[in-house]
Parts: sequence; C-alpha cells; structure tokens
Amino acid sequence: MSKLSSANFSATAVDILPLTIKHFDQVTLLANEVHGAGYMDNEKLAVMQQQGVCQGLNASFVALAAQQVLGYRLSFAAGQWQPDEWCSCERWPVPVSTMAYFKSVAVSPKLQGQGIGQRLLQQSSLALKQQGARAGLAHLWRESPHNSAVRYFSKAGGELLKIHENRWQALSYQGYACPVCEGICCCSAAEMVIVFK
Repeated sequence: MSKLSSANFSATAVDILPLTIKHFDQVTLLANEVHGAGYMDNEKLAVMQQQGVCQGLNASFVALAAQQVLGYRLSFAAGQWQPDEWCSCERWPVPVSTMAYFKSVAVSPKLQGQGIGQRLLQQSSLALKQQGARAGLAHLWRESPHNSAVRYFSKAGGELLKIHENRWQALSYQGYACPVCEGICCCSAAEMVIVFK
C-alpha cells in the first residue's frame, strides 16, 4: 500500500468516526509515516483500540474522507491502561481511577494545521467523559515539527505537569526509528493533562 494521498481533500470534507478494524491498515500506515517506522502495527493497534472501548462507547476515532483515513486519535478509557514510570500520578488533578489516556494521534502531513487534530481530540474527550473519566493525560512529542503536538494540546486546554527526557529511547532498541533522531531516539515528552468540564 502506498502512502496516503490527501491532496484532494479539505478539512471541511472530513468526517470523524469511531475507529474500527476496517481502518487498521490505513491507520498503521499513517502512524508509521508520521511517527517513524516500527511505531505501529495492526496487532498493537487492535489491543489499543480495545483499551478505548468502555460501556459500549469507543473513545478512538478516525478522520475519514472518501473512505481514506486522513487522521486518527487513539485514547484509552480510565481504568483500562497502566500508569508507568513516565507518569507523575502525584501531580494529577484527579484520582488515577478516573484518568483516561490520550495514546496517539496523527494527521496526514498535507492536512496538518487545519483543525482535524482538534476535532479528533474533541470527539475522544467527549467519549471518555461519557465513559466516566474526569480528565485525560498525554505524553506529547516535544520534538514534533514546530512543537505542534504540545501547541495543539495546549490550545485544547492541556496543562503541563512535567517534562520527561528521552521518553521513547527504549523503543529505539526494539526497532522504532524516530523520524527526527539518527539512531537512538533522544526525544522528550511533555506530560500534560486536560480536565474534562
């Protein structure tokens, strides 16, 4: 399958729909294009998609136009993900049991900056809140082009909790190829939270 072509789509023609198995191949392709080779495969994606389903609601979404995935947002329901050493639980504004997790997002490079990422985040936030979550946490890629990941999350009300250096370095030893680092990834993460209103 070739890289996604988004040249013929505008942001206004894009629908935001729940992520299903029929989108997996395109989501995996887009994730690896944006985040680097080895970032995603269909097996990992299937597990992550299920972590976002709670009470019959799916908190993961795709941006779709003409049956083509132009963006995605993977989110985990509160209680269906495990905080790790990169989580500053003592700084969280809500209990661990009510904290959802914004795992991953990507928008086709030709459509970035047109509000698709914001629309995906809004839909995920609404679904997570309906599931019972009181807030959502994310580890934002600070070395994304023009620090766009942190800027877009901040625009949505995200508050910085902590900076984690070398957040994805261990993944480099497992086959992940960071798109900005040569060899071992030295990128840092901004641990940020959005409290649901």
